This record gives sequence, C-alpha cells and structure tokens, in this order.
Amino acid sequence: MVNPGAEATTLNTVAQTGVAELHHEPAFLGVTAAGFVALSMLVVIGIMIWQKVPKMIAGALDARIATIRNQLDEASKLRAEAEAQLAEAKARNAASAGDAAAIVAHAEAEAAAMLAKAEADLTNLIARRQTMAEDKIAAAERGAIAEVRALAADAATRAAAAIIAERHGADADKALVDRTIAGLGRLN
Repeated sequence: MVNPGAEATTLNTVAQTGVAELHHEPAFLGVTAAGFVALSMLVVIGIMIWQKVPKMIAGALDARIATIRNQLDEASKLRAEAEAQLAEAKARNAASAGDAAAIVAHAEAEAAAMLAKAEADLTNLIARRQTMAEDKIAAAERGAIAEVRALAADAATRAAAAIIAERHGADADKALVDRTIAGLGRLN
C-alpha cells in the first residue's frame, strides 16, 4: 500500500531536483552521432596532414614573419636615418644660432665703429668749420683794418694837402727847399 504522504514527498522531490529521463540514441553500425563527429574530425585531420596543410600554414606564417621582420628592419633603418637627420638639423640649428650671434656681434661692432668714426668726423668738421670761421673773422678784421687805414691815410692825405695848401705858398716852399738842400750837405 502506498502511503499518500510518501507519494506527495516523492513528487516534491522530483519537482525540485528534476528527473533524468533515459532516451535511446540512434546509432549506425554501433556508432552514435558523437562517434561520427569524432570520425569525421579524424578524417579531416588526416586529409590535412596528407595534403601538407600544416606545412603550408607554417610556410605562410614564416612568410608573414619574414615580411614583418623586413618591415621592422626598414623601420629601424628609417628611424636611424631620421635620428641622423635630426642630429644634423640640430647641428645646423646650433651652427646657425652661432652664426646669427656672430653676425649680431659683428653688426654691433660695425655700428660702434661707425658711431666712433661719425663722432671723430663731426669733431674734425667742427674744428675745420671753427678754423674757417676764425680765418674769415681774421680776414674780415684785416680787411676792416686795411680799409680803416686806407680811409685814415686818405683823410690824412687830404688833411695834409689842405694844411700844406693853406700854410705853404711859393715863399714858404722856397725856404723849405733851401733848408732841405742845406741839410743834405750835412749828411755826408
């Protein structure tokens, strides 16, 4: 006799844990589906070995490795060239910076020399102009003195002529001539 409580417990247990149902798998010559998959894999692997697929894959991988190695070698060469060009550019930059500094220093030296020469030329020009001005002033003074002398001589000559004309007549001239003649005899 089946206990009704025991039957309910069994149903609960089956509902909670699940029941594995047994199925019968189809087979052909005693080989199931999983066996056929395994056999087909062995056949494919055998064909691959017979057709030398691993060797082809290894050859393809070797070719790819060689290509990558060549690309890396070329990249290394390009990098070395780029580094050499960078070093050369830095050297040219340093040289041009040195050249620029030398050019600036030379320009500053030339500017200082030109300024010193201009100052010397200006000093010489001022001295020459001063000498010329002094010469002109001296010439003007000499001219003025000569003119004043000429005017004084002219005025003296006129005054003397007027005095002589006023004070000396023929009688006064005779006495003067006689005295001068008498004085000539004494000098010897």
